[in-house]
Amino acid sequence: MPLNPLRTVAELKELRAFTADENGAQRVAFTPLWVETRVWLRNKFAGLPVETHVDEAGNLWTTLRGESEKSLLIGGHLDSVPNGGWLDGCLNVLAGVEILRRINAQYQGRPPVTVRVVDWADEEGARFGKSLFGSSACSGSLNMDEARALRDKQGIPLPEALKNVGVDFECVKDSSKELKNAAAYIELHIEQGPVLLDLDLPLGTVLGTFGVERHAFTFRGQAAHSGSTPMNRRKDAFLAAAKMGAEIYRITDKHGGVCTIGSCTTKPGIVTSVVEECRITLDQRHLDSKALAGMWADAQTAAQRFAAEGGVTVTHERLWHIEPRPFHPALMDFCDEAITEAGAPKKRLPSGPLHDAAETCGAGVPTVMMFVQSLHGISHNKIEDTKEEHLEQCVVAFDKLAEKTIHWIARGGNGAKT
Repeated sequence: MPLNPLRTVAELKELRAFTADENGAQRVAFTPLWVETRVWLRNKFAGLPVETHVDEAGNLWTTLRGESEKSLLIGGHLDSVPNGGWLDGCLNVLAGVEILRRINAQYQGRPPVTVRVVDWADEEGARFGKSLFGSSACSGSLNMDEARALRDKQGIPLPEALKNVGVDFECVKDSSKELKNAAAYIELHIEQGPVLLDLDLPLGTVLGTFGVERHAFTFRGQAAHSGSTPMNRRKDAFLAAAKMGAEIYRITDKHGGVCTIGSCTTKPGIVTSVVEECRITLDQRHLDSKALAGMWADAQTAAQRFAAEGGVTVTHERLWHIEPRPFHPALMDFCDEAITEAGAPKKRLPSGPLHDAAETCGAGVPTVMMFVQSLHGISHNKIEDTKEEHLEQCVVAFDKLAEKTIHWIARGGNGAKT
């Protein structure tokens, strides 16, 4: 049974047909449609000598036992954001299904090492606002107190939603045992951005996932009548906060990376009052930890300066932090080789979005990702798309990466190719 990339494309279309509506994919984690989708996925493994189970965090594992207990993990996620694209996350899983079919046929059901396909639970965090839920529970990095307090828009607590799909929240970190024999983790994903598109390249090797500093700044001034208060007498919290808009571009000119002010709320929030309080959120990302720290330090300094200039005060609170996660050098070399063997030029690029690969990497599992070009550079949108020839090519390249990694693990997987 040779590798059949056309089948992967057909199965992606099949998945789209029953899990999307006119607005896009609707496979939000822990919903009935998500549960139904997993039943559909299990059926794709029919006829293979595999074991399938759901771990304590709700991650779905399919295992083909090999000569060695050391295992290659191939990961992705079936869950989507509401009104999402047809490829985000599920391309990874269905490419893994096809690769497992090829490996089973080539090695008569007994490859040199164990191969496992994992569908991580709630990578997107669309319902409860916590991305990478299943993989962070498995890696051990999940903050249980924060997660326990999460609620969806209907007020349903995360532990209750998990209970409804057979998961005991208090036991989710017991899923860490799944990584006991993990020797490598590989993940294929649409790029979700425009880099490969702008370079007219189909595939790329991912250097790692950006580290993130995410904070909220609150500037506090004084409310005053908008008609009777002279401009030079105002303590305008919005003016101080607004200056940060241009400043974050100067910060990235200095350090690289990306900065985003994603939200701005004001109080009292009426047209006839000078703004007394202005809260902005700042998201900063970089692949280098020192540069990321420099970006955050410069943002704090600037906020204090703008507050002083406007006669207001400023405080900040951390919303989230994750260190940069550079991927494994040997696996990146294998990924480069697999891409060129599949007929594409090699290109390395970082990942701005986070992926489950960040959690396996953080848990010490040698990790790499492969990107395939995204048309329009758009994801989390129903117009998300990739050329079918690129989808077929990425399955071929990803399969070559899997085979190289299997032999690397069998040789000892010590970080040096032999």
